Amino acid sequence: MQLIAQLAFIACLSAATWFFSKKVKEIRRNIFLGKPEDLTDNPKERWRNMMLLALGQKKMFANPMVAILHLILYAGFIIINIEVLEILIDGITGYHRIFNEPLGSFYSFLINTFEILALLVLVACVIFLVRRNVLKIRRFMSNDLNGWPRSDANYILLTEIVLMSLFLLMNAADLQLQFLNADHYAKTDRFVISSLLTPLFQNWSISSLVVFERAAWWLHILGIFAFLNYLPWSKHLHILLAFPNAWYARLNATGTMANMPSVQNEVLYMMQPEMAPTEAAPPQKFGAKDVMDLSWKSLLDAYSCTECGRCSAACPANSTGKLLSPRKIMMSTRDRLEEVGKNITQNKSFQEDGKTLLNDYITVEELRACTTCNACVEACPVSINPLNIILELRRSLIMEDSNAPGEWNAMFSNIENNFAPWKFSPDERDAWTQ
Repeated sequence: MQLIAQLAFIACLSAATWFFSKKVKEIRRNIFLGKPEDLTDNPKERWRNMMLLALGQKKMFANPMVAILHLILYAGFIIINIEVLEILIDGITGYHRIFNEPLGSFYSFLINTFEILALLVLVACVIFLVRRNVLKIRRFMSNDLNGWPRSDANYILLTEIVLMSLFLLMNAADLQLQFLNADHYAKTDRFVISSLLTPLFQNWSISSLVVFERAAWWLHILGIFAFLNYLPWSKHLHILLAFPNAWYARLNATGTMANMPSVQNEVLYMMQPEMAPTEAAPPQKFGAKDVMDLSWKSLLDAYSCTECGRCSAACPANSTGKLLSPRKIMMSTRDRLEEVGKNITQNKSFQEDGKTLLNDYITVEELRACTTCNACVEACPVSINPLNIILELRRSLIMEDSNAPGEWNAMFSNIENNFAPWKFSPDERDAWTQ
């Protein structure tokens, strides 16, 4: 019987690892469909960013209460999963609490730490569910979260509540079995939280307790395997991608726009024709029309988005009722990238599907509403830059499609003809002084 359990566990572990690895490879491939961009300079500053923004969650502390709750969830996810290592070894080898004997009293200290964290995670998840579904915080009620995105957040919180509850109940049943001197259940010190739950099992027989403890153990680890494979399909992929996204963040000053050298040169040659080369190849494409035209970092941003809505809450255009939502820009980019990835998986290479990120996923009205104020970039807790995507799409819209408001076209014409936004000849530019 024990051998069957071990083989079943190894099969579940292998399947979970294979499916997770397969999806991770797809996501990596999708990200690198983007244009190359070198973001490896100044490693010292990049490590600092990663430690402060991803691990320390520096930007979250603009709201201390929410930051502390989120930190509890995050610490719980990281630290409690150390306990999963023991479950994995136990499942493969057939032991029960394999670290108990070699670690001695330190083992009980670890389990007690995990249990306190599990309780705190439970409380934090309940508070976050109340904020989303009872208090209905404004940024969680936006239309861009309708449907799956809103359900996704609730599913994750409910899953964490179930996993933490199973962990505590499993330990409580284990303690009761130790009290009854059941075989295979080695003595441990008292567990601070689960010991409060042992009265629930006071009148249970040893056989019933073993069935319950084993069921809770299996449900807990299978739940973790399921959670692991749910992550790549969920906004909670940011749990993993926040670290590389913070490390590869652009280090130039906020608001710096990446100009195209070919465009800059055109202006230079217009102003100083003598500097124009005899043979200058025109740029292949201006801006971005689809996800493949964006930088790989923008695609990593899309997968790293937490959908927290802080960017949209900070956006002045969104606050005044405009269609623009920086959160929706990131979600639409990720949706289109996933669709392109499925296309490549099915056809071995991308086959034109008649769709583009621009127009089919993100509208002209959204792009026009952006004031390029950088509020969304400043607000993001994990260094995501919706503005970069907006600028690239807008560049394509104007320079490839010649799609700009009449006022903009008049300004462009004046710059081209008069070297200034105003309709005055360059020779008469100082006439206003008269």
